[in-house]
Amino acid sequence: MKRLSFNLNSLLDLLAIEVTFQLTMSLSANVSCLSPLDLQMETRPKYYGREFHGMLSRECADELLGGAEGAYLVRESQRQPGTHTLALRFGDQTLNYRLFYDGKHFVGEKRFETVHDLVTDGLITLYIETKAAEYIAKMTTNPIYEHLGYTSLLKDKMGHRLSRGHTEPRRVTFQREDNCPSEKQSSYDKIHNFKVHTFRGPHWCEYCANFMWGLIAQGVHCSDCGLNVHKQCSKLVPSDCQPDLRRIKKVFSCDLTTLVKAHNTTRPMVVDMCIKEIELRGLQSEGLYRVSGFSEHIEDVRLAFDRDGEKADISANVYNDINIIAGALKLYLRDLPIPVITFHVYSRFIQAAKIPNPDTRLEAIHEGLLQLPPAHYETLRYLMMHLKKVTMFEKDNFMNSENLGIVFGPTLMQPPEQNALATLNDMRVRYGWMVYV
Repeated sequence: MKRLSFNLNSLLDLLAIEVTFQLTMSLSANVSCLSPLDLQMETRPKYYGREFHGMLSRECADELLGGAEGAYLVRESQRQPGTHTLALRFGDQTLNYRLFYDGKHFVGEKRFETVHDLVTDGLITLYIETKAAEYIAKMTTNPIYEHLGYTSLLKDKMGHRLSRGHTEPRRVTFQREDNCPSEKQSSYDKIHNFKVHTFRGPHWCEYCANFMWGLIAQGVHCSDCGLNVHKQCSKLVPSDCQPDLRRIKKVFSCDLTTLVKAHNTTRPMVVDMCIKEIELRGLQSEGLYRVSGFSEHIEDVRLAFDRDGEKADISANVYNDINIIAGALKLYLRDLPIPVITFHVYSRFIQAAKIPNPDTRLEAIHEGLLQLPPAHYETLRYLMMHLKKVTMFEKDNFMNSENLGIVFGPTLMQPPEQNALATLNDMRVRYGWMVYV
């Protein structure tokens, strides 16, 4: 009630509440579709009802609707037979929309179970946009309630705004690990994972504090932190998503930045825990990372991390074979939805590795590293330091940098598009780029 009483002063809230709670309740009586002629029943698609009127011209549809506000019909286009058009009366004119069906009805992004629901939602949107167009434009370009929106909520949750200021450029060096901070870090920027969402009951945008109108898909919802905003407001929300652990369902196959933000760490726990275990008892293991562990046991490790998180037990008491832990680490890196070497820098790495001059090649690769997101960069840095230690025991494990490159190259970087020919052409580069790092 507190939120409601505050927003009742907003013109848009008044209009939206009026439309949503009054127009929607009376819509069944006010919105009508004309009954089709019996002659057209045979040609009616099975997913249309009595709103279908066969092949009609725009002029004929306009005449049939008779100027009744909110009336509608579906017709087959005369210009493009086999396609269908929704004719809808609104604002003393007949509006025509190309109508599609793929299991649900739609004219835009929203999909509906029935044409009647589509029309109902469309009338609400048309009414809002007609009566409050100027207000909506100001809301999206300069939200008047920004100080009461998500930024304030984030302060309450975290005690401070996530830093988005200028940071010192990272110095690329994978040759030592003494100057890299080990303390927990939550300053990684992360974009929100917005998805179209249908809200039950009245909802207000957490960015601009205005009402979210419509019957379905009224706005978008961040599946990582729970932020609810208008679709147009989502374009203005800063990249300051703070994932909620309660919303992170698994560790494997979870976005890397999302995972470290949720756990407030610099690197994924899987990487830290597996590498520490391997360095504790596996650096001298012959064929480390090349020899595969039992897939069933590797799957057990995955399930343990997904279930127990950082409390997962991967010690020798549970998994005596170190190849199981090494296999779990490779599986985690391979299953990332966005690889450690992200898609947007893939081509930069491929081109850099092809440069014949060693110094120029190394400089180009390092420039590519600087383009990585902080969480990806730190994960790669830590992994490279670990693999450097592995090569120091080459006499025991028989794993040099070339062998490790063959194992990890395709895992750490994958082409953005699964083009078989391009993947084959890049294969040697994907194997060999780690040698230069």
